[in-house]
Amino acid sequence: MPLAAVGQFCATASIAANKLICIELIKKAARQGASMIFLPEASDFISRNAQEAKDLTTSLGASEFLKGVQNEAAASRIWVSVGVHETTLKDKIFNTHLVIDSSGTIKSTYRKIHLFDVDIAGGPRLMESDTTEKGDVVGVPEKTPLGKLGLQTCYDMRFPESSITLRARGAELLAYPSAFTIRTGMAHWEVLLRSRAIETQTYVIAAAQIGQHNEKRASYGNAMIVDPWGTVLARCPDNLNKPTLAVADIDLESLYKVRTEMPVMDHRRTDLYPKIE
Repeated sequence: MPLAAVGQFCATASIAANKLICIELIKKAARQGASMIFLPEASDFISRNAQEAKDLTTSLGASEFLKGVQNEAAASRIWVSVGVHETTLKDKIFNTHLVIDSSGTIKSTYRKIHLFDVDIAGGPRLMESDTTEKGDVVGVPEKTPLGKLGLQTCYDMRFPESSITLRARGAELLAYPSAFTIRTGMAHWEVLLRSRAIETQTYVIAAAQIGQHNEKRASYGNAMIVDPWGTVLARCPDNLNKPTLAVADIDLESLYKVRTEMPVMDHRRTDLYPKIE
């Protein structure tokens, strides 16, 4: 069975430092025999403010971080899932999830479709859309050494419709590179990931940022791999001092056994509510 590796680390505003960390995680995953490694959302950088984010963001073709990851994917002969920032045609940024094959070629590009916008009178104002342009395509699963992989990012996991859409389009795995806050992570992270795995009967792989990125931002960590039954197969430790990996076998025979014995997709009452496809 192919082996998947999921990683976590604490990104900063130093693209060069983050690149070196990701390269080392890719090497480590390859040495452990993984066919594919999953790296977090915003692996290229986590900025201190919106202006710094715009200043650090480039096109995919001009990204030194991405070039380093692609080169190491080819050198280590391993597939990579990674979250990065990408310039748009407007004065905003895409939150982009890439799949890179073992020759270093970008095989799939997904731009986060759900943005976290909250503006409460007299309360907090957190508007991701102030700096980030939302994607407009759910996409189709990409064939990888692990199986057919559907791409999502972080906040997307709160919207089951997109994961069900990917399952309907053939997904056997779902990936959610993330940078969850500590408060929401403690309350919802594992519950959401296990729910998405159970309802879609797919493997769910969620790489994660962890630790204090700067004076304003910290992430929950707990990167994990969940099987189609909802069991957490592997989880990165709460280690704030060094980047870590967790690994698990991907057993598609077991996945299809779950789907055969509990055929929930065949039981959907699309005569009563809209069909998701």
